[in-house]
Amino acid sequence: MRVLVTGGAGYIGSHTVKELLKKGEEVIVFDNFSSGRKELICGGEVIRGDLQSKEEIKQVLKEYRPEAVLHFASLIQVAESYTDPARYYYHNLLTSLNLLNSMVELGIKFFIFSSSAAVYGLPHETPITEDHPLQPINPYGATKFMVERMLQDYDRAYGLRYISLRYFNAAGADPDGQLGECHQPETHLIPSLLLHLLGKKEDFMICGRDFPTPDGTAIRDYVHVTDLADAHVLALDRLLTGTGSQILNLGSSRGYSVLEVIKETERVTGRARPFKFGPKREGDVPVLLASSEKAENYLGWKRKYSDLTTIINTAWEWHLTH
Repeated sequence: MRVLVTGGAGYIGSHTVKELLKKGEEVIVFDNFSSGRKELICGGEVIRGDLQSKEEIKQVLKEYRPEAVLHFASLIQVAESYTDPARYYYHNLLTSLNLLNSMVELGIKFFIFSSSAAVYGLPHETPITEDHPLQPINPYGATKFMVERMLQDYDRAYGLRYISLRYFNAAGADPDGQLGECHQPETHLIPSLLLHLLGKKEDFMICGRDFPTPDGTAIRDYVHVTDLADAHVLALDRLLTGTGSQILNLGSSRGYSVLEVIKETERVTGRARPFKFGPKREGDVPVLLASSEKAENYLGWKRKYSDLTTIINTAWEWHLTH
């Protein structure tokens, strides 16, 4: 099967490309390399292009005629979305609209969307299920919510079938050591902490120490990036069976506080450096914890690497060698 992967040179996109290639799929990576990295592409046809251009994405779809599209390309920093919301609405919504319209025009019917737990906002209860009210509290989450709303309308009106995968906290690195996480700038907890321990990041700050949690730091649900990639492959197979559109959470159903993550990272690496406490970031919620029961049942998804020790071990090994 031929599939197009937008943002395939990014963190989750590159890991998914690897899993698709292992399965024998024909992969076309479409990326503008504004944040994606060439060294994270492990195969497939690579097209440099920008989803802001209707002409560029339409030309690629017309030339390669993929059976399905996996859409990872977006801006992802919650704090930045507060300071520059216009950039997020423009990039995350306009690009998705250009892609969807081109797919409809060319009759491409299957779509996997990289969504986020940020669509839920402040959870009323945890673990969060897919029918939890959607009340995003930051512009980043709002853009993911709006694309999901577009998908519902495009399904109804144009027969575009989709599965939207709402990630909780992607973490870890390719167990083979080939791929890893390298954002510029790096804002995610585990890679930021590892860079600090390696002396590549001078200061490490915990944002908030007065959350209503046992140790005062925020609790998050971490899921290994390779398990996420596997879920995309399973979702694609399921979508092609014609069973209809779905929305699924992807998490580990186990939460860890920032201080718990730091303690385990120090144990795994055998290293420790001082850290500081700072103010909460705008839009941070105390606890995000997924119910992934629907994905487990619907996709037959089984997490192989999402215990915290394996997540940290794989990330550490990749950072040491790269």
